Amino acid sequence: MTSYADNDDAARDVDLTIYGGFHASTDDDLPPNTKTVLLLGPNGPDFWDTIHDAPEFSDGQDDPLDRWSTRIIGNLAKSLGAHPVFPFSGPPYQPFIAWATRSGRCFSSPVGLLVHDETGLMLSYRGALALTDRIELPETGANPCETCAGTPCITACPVGAMTPEGYDVPACKTFLGTPAGLDCMTQGCAVRRACPVSQSFGRRPAQSAFHMKAFNPS
Repeated sequence: MTSYADNDDAARDVDLTIYGGFHASTDDDLPPNTKTVLLLGPNGPDFWDTIHDAPEFSDGQDDPLDRWSTRIIGNLAKSLGAHPVFPFSGPPYQPFIAWATRSGRCFSSPVGLLVHDETGLMLSYRGALALTDRIELPETGANPCETCAGTPCITACPVGAMTPEGYDVPACKTFLGTPAGLDCMTQGCAVRRACPVSQSFGRRPAQSAFHMKAFNPS
């Protein structure tokens, strides 16, 4: 039986890391006999420097990051005797947002986005490992928003599109299509960047620009 550390070491070898996990129940729609689920995300800012040279990013086909994730996490799962699970495989789609909060390492932020205890608002799940062993999980994290001085995320959006009451997607996308929105399009969402935990985790501007273009391709 592999340990949490064993799985994290294996994930780090392919530029991923474990963002948390939980013990599955019989009510979860997961592969048979799943006992533990480990959520995977990018392993820091060097993640993008490595994967943008992967074949999926040069073959001209759609969804290079999802296809990279499918290949890499699929191979990782096979090597660990696990089943790969992805947030983009559907419909129906797996409840990664619910799983994130269930892991005890993600929380609702003042602007409604999920905040992670280590990555802040720069949160991106690439997939998960469904293990048939019930492995011991580390202690859960603390909500960084509870000790955040000034909560800069609340005032960071240039058009006030993100609030506890909801996300005004049309206002956000309209702004992104203007010259003033170029900063968010090329550097990443101003709200996510304002989070002090996000700043300590770091993400390459090129990765943020990739996600922003996928969100607002026009």
